[in-house]
Amino acid sequence: MQRKPLLGTIAVLSAFLPGIIATSSPLFADETIKPAVVYSTGGKFDGAFNQSAFTGAEKFKTDTGIDYREFELRNDTQSQQAIRTFARDGHDPVVVIGFQQASALAEVAPEFPETRFAIVDMVVDQPNVQSVVFREHEGSFIVGMLAAMASNSNTIGAVGGMDIPLIRRMTCGYQLGAHYVKSDANVLVNFVGTTGAAWNDPIRGGELTKTQIGKGADVVLQLAGGTGIGVLQAASDAKILGIGSDANQNGLHPGQVLTSMVKHVDVAVYEAFKAAREGNWQPGIKSLGLAEGGIDWALDKNNRDLMTDDMKLAAKQAKADIISGKITIHDYMTDNTCPN
Repeated sequence: MQRKPLLGTIAVLSAFLPGIIATSSPLFADETIKPAVVYSTGGKFDGAFNQSAFTGAEKFKTDTGIDYREFELRNDTQSQQAIRTFARDGHDPVVVIGFQQASALAEVAPEFPETRFAIVDMVVDQPNVQSVVFREHEGSFIVGMLAAMASNSNTIGAVGGMDIPLIRRMTCGYQLGAHYVKSDANVLVNFVGTTGAAWNDPIRGGELTKTQIGKGADVVLQLAGGTGIGVLQAASDAKILGIGSDANQNGLHPGQVLTSMVKHVDVAVYEAFKAAREGNWQPGIKSLGLAEGGIDWALDKNNRDLMTDDMKLAAKQAKADIISGKITIHDYMTDNTCPN
């Protein structure tokens, strides 16, 4: 009997299975590859999620000399056609970016059983699909700590893109981190919308940021893809601090971005291509967090002066304690609640 794709909550899997769940030997022999990437909506130069994927693909091209094909979705309805076209043309592996493409991949993957697929940010249960998920709440906990420590008003904010459990996992981690260092911190949370358009509306992102600033927020985290560019711009214009996400966005407004919660989609793409080339590709679930280097917070020349020694020490210690298990962070996606 053919297995049905798993398209629901990935919380338990990503929380308790930090490695790859797969067969013990490679599914495919080593061979020449023709890799391809299907980006999520918002464009590959969204300054966040897609751009990180692009960076990983470009690094692989630079390191190996192997080129790749790519497609930028204008809307989610194009996903199935794009994935199928790449597979039909012999591209392998095909990496798709974003949870919105899970249904499309679940439909196409069984049609091409010899093609290796990977999806970032969702689980698709097919024998030729690798599902890469992240423990984002680990990173958002740390930037929540830093936001609370940097705040003078004791009010911080977060602007999410599409209102989905994945983003609520991050806003929950952010709140828990803030309350870990300041139990009375006020954390404001808003979402842009409930459709894929929420990832590509920087004007609306800026408006929500201004609303939070009007309520006293002096540090605002963006969790909104391309929309987040508007969040960081509004924060910079108001002379408060923004926090980036997905990619290192510290350099977008140097001295105005406190830090970034980095989600290494670039690593996921690079490793999928590399494993296919070397014959080590495995199907199943790959969960990345602080311990695996899939999640981190960013410190560089653009934000170093914003960080006190106490803040850097607190973040370093929290990272070590999360990895060791001394600090456990509630995962919103286990029960759709945030214990605040």
